[in-house]
Amino acid sequence: MLVFGDKIAGYANYGRNRARSLHFDGEIYELYLRPEFQGLGFGRRLFAAARRDLMQSGLKSMVVWALSDNDPATEFYRALGGRMVARSSERFGPKALDKVAFAWTN
Repeated sequence: MLVFGDKIAGYANYGRNRARSLHFDGEIYELYLRPEFQGLGFGRRLFAAARRDLMQSGLKSMVVWALSDNDPATEFYRALGGRMVARSSERFGPKALDKVAFAWTN
């Protein structure tokens, strides 16, 4: 969790990779920043802290999923060196949302 002053600015939730078809050790399940804290480097800090924790836990490679039409998220993960390794979709009732996976190996 990232606290700025008296506000929760964002958080990252991560652990072992849940997608068995992808051969990566760890996964960032969620990385969220409140809009007023975006573009200030806090996302990079959260990402780096999550990645460091995963590596210290022995999870040397990792993956993160983003909605394919979420341009800010996909650009963010590309800028951090992630390479796109998979595409999939997730159903929410009658709606299917396309998503992409980005991975890091060291």
